[in-house]
Amino acid sequence: MNKNVILKKLVLLKQLFTISTELEEFDTIHEEISKSASFKGTNLLVLIFAIVVASVGLNMNSTAVIIGAMLISPLMGPINGIGYSLATYDFALLKRSITNLSTAIVVSLIASALYFFISPVNEAHSELLARTSPSIYDVFIAFFGGLAGIVAMSSKLKGNVIPGVAIATALMPPICTAGYGLATLQLNFFFGALYLFTINAVFIALASLMVCQYLNFPIRSIIEDAKKKRITRYTTAIIVITIIPSIYFGYRLVKNEEFSQNARLFVREVSILDDNYLQNQNINVGQHSVELMYSGYGISEKNIESIKKIAVLHKLDSSKVIVKQGFSTSAIQANALKYMSETELLTNKLNTATHALKQAEHQIDSISNLSTLGQKILSEVQILYPDITQCAYNEAFIYRRENDTVKTKPKTPIVILYTTRAGLKTMEQEQIIKWLRQRLSNNRVQVIFEN
Repeated sequence: MNKNVILKKLVLLKQLFTISTELEEFDTIHEEISKSASFKGTNLLVLIFAIVVASVGLNMNSTAVIIGAMLISPLMGPINGIGYSLATYDFALLKRSITNLSTAIVVSLIASALYFFISPVNEAHSELLARTSPSIYDVFIAFFGGLAGIVAMSSKLKGNVIPGVAIATALMPPICTAGYGLATLQLNFFFGALYLFTINAVFIALASLMVCQYLNFPIRSIIEDAKKKRITRYTTAIIVITIIPSIYFGYRLVKNEEFSQNARLFVREVSILDDNYLQNQNINVGQHSVELMYSGYGISEKNIESIKKIAVLHKLDSSKVIVKQGFSTSAIQANALKYMSETELLTNKLNTATHALKQAEHQIDSISNLSTLGQKILSEVQILYPDITQCAYNEAFIYRRENDTVKTKPKTPIVILYTTRAGLKTMEQEQIIKWLRQRLSNNRVQVIFEN
């Protein structure tokens, strides 16, 4: 492919994304933004009505009502005015936009706080809670929503972009949630929601500033280079101060999601444990803790240790896994003993003694069978390896030290000692070990060879 063809394709690609042919007249755009930045009369009344509608939606946890309030809200006007005036150095419009936005914020807070103060329903539903934990993802929403909004305002083909941006960036719900925080004196709601509103306002304004500069909107006043640099420094500082906390909150959101997923998998794995089943669980994402309540025949220390080990495998802090006993069959049985007759108690004791005797007999039989089993595997292996003269067979116990206490492993390996006239080759030893593990159906067989 030659250079001319590549250049031609690049030109076609550029034409595909250019909006210069659809661009509105600069004076028309200026007039429209100036008008929307104004906050008196109609715009102010519409804002108050929209705030009340949004507050009702948040109060009743109705997404449809909240969307309706966002559609009629005029809050986008002064925010776009700030970005546009910074790009065109129209300081009169900048001052008016900042003043109007401040007025809108104060009016919104008062209107929403008054509504929530007199509302009989004060419970914080999911729609309210969702506006108290902003993150870096809200920065992306505000910035790209702002880009779409200012591009649409600058174009003759506006379509339904502006209402869509109002919904996507969600300026109304956070300011109403901040009002709820004021009315109920919950500062975490107030500051969290106000920070989310600040993110939306700053990055919508930044998007407007960048698009206006990219489209070469005409400068509205003469300005010195030193003042330009000062404005750029102030703008950059505001953006950095706004974005840094959102990065932290975004990181925390990712860690909480990771914990929540690991905790759900962990709970699913420990839902049934021996003769116990999980009656209730409480996954606290904020504290990264899991509380489990079991019902059944009682949770032993061994069960709790097993639960903690599974928690570690799922990347959970085992110290924050709390295990509780709920409905206990063993406790009920123990309580029932109080009401048993003497004959029933003696019968139970006799049955327990009989069971213990049978277990002891079974253990004795197992010990007596050791010699028989040793004779069998010696006679069987001598058919293939006649140089093997002796065989010792035993089931050994393994001991380990944990926290200054010696514990015995419940599963004991089988140890076999073979004596040979002459040493066996390594390959022959491996074949014997493999045969023994299949013969005894035990992969824990340990074999020692001596001459």
